Amino acid sequence: MSDDVSAPAEIPDGYTALDWRRGFPGQIGPLYRRIDPSGATMGLRVDERHTNGMLNAHGGVLMTFADMAWGHVVSVETSSYWVTVRLTCDFLSAAKMGDWIEAGGETLSVEGGLYIVRGRIWCGENTLMTGTGVFKPIKRREPRRGEKAFRG
Repeated sequence: MSDDVSAPAEIPDGYTALDWRRGFPGQIGPLYRRIDPSGATMGLRVDERHTNGMLNAHGGVLMTFADMAWGHVVSVETSSYWVTVRLTCDFLSAAKMGDWIEAGGETLSVEGGLYIVRGRIWCGENTLMTGTGVFKPIKRREPRRGEKAFRG
């Protein structure tokens, strides 16, 4: 294995690249997604632009990744665009430059049109962050592959 973290890194099996190029999501990526019977998981390879002065994944990157991955649970369930109402995060550990990090979540409840999602970010066996998000679906759209309403 090379020490050159700028070399293309292998992406774990089952993940496919998300084509999110517009706006802010395009700045943090590339992001990857895997959907299986247990749910949707997102992945991100930490590169230099994601790091702080200690070459750990910056907390803002982890929070952004959490927002996108945990909110993605709402996309899978509703085939909707959504907004974040609240995001609460607990930082537990660090990821280093070059690490592959993953995030996933589950819906705890739906009340008054708001989805409460519990989520986690991890690297291997190490939990980096846990938290909850409150998300509001705002506009339906055509279902995409992997979403519950998709008929493809």
